[in-house]
Amino acid sequence: MQKIDQYMHEFLSELNYEPIITMSSKLQGGKKLRSKLLLKIAGENDISCKICAIIELIHTASLLHDDVIDEAKLRRGIKSINAQFGAKNAIMLGDILYSKAFYELSLIDLKLAKIISNAVVMLSVGELMDVNLSETFNTDKNAYLQMIYNKTAVLIEASARCGAILAGLNEDDFANYGKNLGLAFQIVDDILDIKGDEQILGKPTMNDFKEGKTTLAYIYLYEKLNPQDQKILKSYYKKDLCLEKITWIKNKMQEYEIFNQVSQELNTYANNALKVIEKYNIKDLEDIIKNMIEREF
Repeated sequence: MQKIDQYMHEFLSELNYEPIITMSSKLQGGKKLRSKLLLKIAGENDISCKICAIIELIHTASLLHDDVIDEAKLRRGIKSINAQFGAKNAIMLGDILYSKAFYELSLIDLKLAKIISNAVVMLSVGELMDVNLSETFNTDKNAYLQMIYNKTAVLIEASARCGAILAGLNEDDFANYGKNLGLAFQIVDDILDIKGDEQILGKPTMNDFKEGKTTLAYIYLYEKLNPQDQKILKSYYKKDLCLEKITWIKNKMQEYEIFNQVSQELNTYANNALKVIEKYNIKDLEDIIKNMIEREF
């Protein structure tokens, strides 16, 4: 991971503009799931590490734009870039990271560039889907799954595919692994937003619901509730919730075993990911799935 951070710093230092370095130094280092995945498949070398750095720039750019859209003040418990430097600077920094990533990508390999670039197009479509779905209380599970595939899973899928190409392995198998891992990853995020520890997550409980995101747990709960309770749940949508209302939602989820239902779906994607790569016997990829499911943030 240190080598990837070094490449990212070098890429941005080449732009020779101090505000870029100042703002990027305030970025919170994430889990680097996409990089870990690619390196577990392809091994560590200059090319694989450069591609990881490019993917991390892209992922970071998407988070910068996401925080502006959501008007988020925190990112992993620390002030977001838009909170520190303003929305305009955050948007422009995101644009710079995207642009520099695409430039560096163009110097490496055309096939890999096409895969990653196409993933970024789909990611951007996913961001727009997310905004549009947040306009009203969404009850369409398929629409939600399509959105999280584009917004989250597609770049993880592309990372796994690129790793397989670099390693000379079947790219479709590893892309399938990455897709299912990505869907499971987002579903875990959705559960943690409701059940997780605020101090560990670095954001308030049920922040997604306040921002207008009806994730799987809310969709499943709505399906189980009687008409009167459906109206109550909808009345809480996009609102600052007091403890009493948060407790009402959580109690209803417990009553209807919503978390078990979501966990079953999560395990389906996790098992699909494991099944497609079992013939390769790569334990590290099995561990990635396990650690992702058991994480607390």
